[in-house]
Amino acid sequence: MTFQPRHYLMCRPSYFTVEYIINPWMDPEVPTDTALAVAQWEKLVEIYGQLGHKVDFIDPIPGLPDMVFAANGATVVDGRVLGAQFRNVQRADEGPAYSAWFEAAGYDVKPPKHVNEGEGDFLVTENFILAGTGFRTDPGGHAEAQEWFGRPVISLQLIDPRYYHLDTALFVLEADQVAYFPGAFSPGSQQVLARLFPEALLVSAEDAGVFGLNSVSDGHNVVVPPQATQLIADLKARGYNPITVDLSELLKGGGGPKCCTLEIRA
Repeated sequence: MTFQPRHYLMCRPSYFTVEYIINPWMDPEVPTDTALAVAQWEKLVEIYGQLGHKVDFIDPIPGLPDMVFAANGATVVDGRVLGAQFRNVQRADEGPAYSAWFEAAGYDVKPPKHVNEGEGDFLVTENFILAGTGFRTDPGGHAEAQEWFGRPVISLQLIDPRYYHLDTALFVLEADQVAYFPGAFSPGSQQVLARLFPEALLVSAEDAGVFGLNSVSDGHNVVVPPQATQLIADLKARGYNPITVDLSELLKGGGGPKCCTLEIRA
């Protein structure tokens, strides 16, 4: 387990609320506390700083309550950026906002031709880009990512609407090592994952159900929701250093640590 400092882009949840339903976690009838969401998010930022990671910030935009979920805003590999195109109209303006940030920062940005929701459905290992589909990102977006990044893209079919993005069902621990919940994937995709990652950490339905797989690893430290108790124990047993952060308020929008964290890979 080798620590590697990371570079992240994040967005303060200044306008976070739940006012529509685009995933099973959202319920506008359940009150949200924006101040609490900000405080929990600030703790996540603080943890990244303590671990030695660099964090940049994009300004939140009024009327875009889900913009805090920065991971969905783009995918960055080898300094190249594939912009996001959202399936739901409520989030459509987030894609151009994130692309504009990267363009202003001097990155080479490709506007997407197909629906893709950034690192929500694109997760990068040492040798592959794992790509989710079934609820949000189109398979055409997988092909587009492969051409743009020049890396093999492995398509994975999601079948449980609670795990509507790949980053809710799988996260990369280091290099080509992952953790995932098998029940979120089709039988064929489970076979692909078992073949590619025979030593993967398999996570229970209980821990997946508290967004335990929406975690962030730097190769040694793993930022994980505190409710994923067995996952935390399993990470310790494998030599990782789990660090808990409670983002329960943001979970009301269907997000956790990874959803809030877009990695900028130079």
